[in-house]
Amino acid sequence: MNDMKRYLQQTLDMAPEAILISDREGIIRYWNNGAEQMLGYSAAEAVGQSLDLFIPEKLRSRHWEGYYRVMESGETKYKTGLLSSPGLRKDGSQVSLEFSMVLLKDESGVMQGCASIMRDVTARWLKEKELKQKLADCEAQLPKP
Repeated sequence: MNDMKRYLQQTLDMAPEAILISDREGIIRYWNNGAEQMLGYSAAEAVGQSLDLFIPEKLRSRHWEGYYRVMESGETKYKTGLLSSPGLRKDGSQVSLEFSMVLLKDESGVMQGCASIMRDVTARWLKEKELKQKLADCEAQLPKP
């Protein structure tokens, strides 16, 4: 079993996806190499900081409302599938994120925080935006009935 724990830790630490764990108050407690690469903050810079570190200011109020509701209830409406949201890198640039959440509970079922597994989908998002614009341009050129 010791090998399995080591393999799991290596998986968490070295996954290309950003993997982070936050506590009930939304303080980052774990930040892997993928998060460092994707968002630009080292683990030393991120651990101990609020999730506001990479949440755009205009989305923070809505984020915290939902976050605290989940921490109180232990339930989320996002049990399956991926969530999408913009994020901010250390350099101030925006990144398009898709992520899943894992609710973390103690032995009694009390919420202790959550883990997020995030992927940078900025390139795909930009391509889709470009294709939508091309489609709109083509539709604008069609004769009106």
